[in-house]
Amino acid sequence: MNQRSEMTREEIISHLEQTPLNQLMQMADKVRQQHVGDDVHIRGIIEFSNYCCRSCLYCGLRKENKNIERYRMQPEEIIQLALDMAGQGVRTIVLQSGDDFAYSAKTIASIVREIKQEADVAITLSLGERDFAEFESWRKAGADRYLMKHETANPTLYARLHPEKNLEERLSALTFLRDLGYELGMGCMVGLPGQTIEDLAEDILLIHRFQADMAGIGPFLPQKDTPLKDHPPGDLNLTLKVLALVRLTSKDIHLPATTATATLDPEQGQTLALQAGANVIMPDFTPQDYGRKYIIYNNKAKVTFNLAKDLIEETGRRLGKGKGGSLKCKKPQRD
Repeated sequence: MNQRSEMTREEIISHLEQTPLNQLMQMADKVRQQHVGDDVHIRGIIEFSNYCCRSCLYCGLRKENKNIERYRMQPEEIIQLALDMAGQGVRTIVLQSGDDFAYSAKTIASIVREIKQEADVAITLSLGERDFAEFESWRKAGADRYLMKHETANPTLYARLHPEKNLEERLSALTFLRDLGYELGMGCMVGLPGQTIEDLAEDILLIHRFQADMAGIGPFLPQKDTPLKDHPPGDLNLTLKVLALVRLTSKDIHLPATTATATLDPEQGQTLALQAGANVIMPDFTPQDYGRKYIIYNNKAKVTFNLAKDLIEETGRRLGKGKGGSLKCKKPQRD
């Protein structure tokens, strides 16, 4: 992780505080066009469980929330839905859940293996922190990518928001995943209570140092059954500035126009994100009976495949036809 950003911490802070948003967006859009092109890649999400053993202060899935109706999809349901998605032309399947240890490592490996045997897709796992041996077994089963946001690069703030956890553990897991040969997704929230502009600059630099393949940048959004229910949502303009600066510092990274931006601004959020350097959209394929219970924050937008395709067309971009894999040549592969 000794890659050096072309921007210093002080320059990033200056951009966040002083550079007009439109100027940063134009700079980022130019870099996006030069380094990743006009394709917008689809990552189709299956939110297969809303059980979680963690107590993160901002998340509606936290184990202390007694007002949420919990669910778990059966392995055969997950596999069939993934194959249906592949039949619609989705080339990346994202299997996402809370930190739910009811699914054994063997079960997850079997799901990955069966999907890969039947469909020519990339599989991204987003299952939180697990035992390192489990990460390894899923990689051997055929998982291509792992998405686990670092949330904030400030270790004190991280510990405050994640009871009984710490940033060092999260970064160790991300390092291990990268060294296994996973394409690595990380990312942060903008507008967390107690977060500073300096913290956001560290987020941008951390993503660069990790040489992440993808980074999700979204605003903090409150959820009514959490300790942060009364904290105001993150600012969209500041979120777009952080997104643009990640594009400017990590030029060939994949950046989603996140569902959180669509939730914060249903009319323009994702459009503005695409104009600020984003090149990925992550539509939700979770069946409605399950998806309405996956309440990580209030009033979560439902971004469908058709909405994503319409948005790509409206912004003058084109739908990516391939799997949208890493643009970096850095991965050590381990048998």
